[in-house]
Amino acid sequence: MVVASQTWELSLPGCSSLKEKRSVVRSLRDRLSSRFNVSVAETGLQDVHVRAELSVALVASDGRMAESVLDKTDRLVESHGGALIVRVHREIHS
Repeated sequence: MVVASQTWELSLPGCSSLKEKRSVVRSLRDRLSSRFNVSVAETGLQDVHVRAELSVALVASDGRMAESVLDKTDRLVESHGGALIVRVHREIHS
């Protein structure tokens, strides 16, 4: 069994309020959770309207499967029009 997580620090250039930020983060969170069956949370920068920190966690049967899911989540976040990836941190524990 493998436990994996990935955290993105995101820039939200179109957001001028916390309400707009919540909309972008909620959209990403819901898409990640429903498409990949991962746990998703906003893990930092909650009071900054132009930045966000979003994390996913999952349990997989092996490291390759975990890497594959995290690669797919990364592509989804990268393709989201409202957020730009500033930094990514990935951890896989077996």
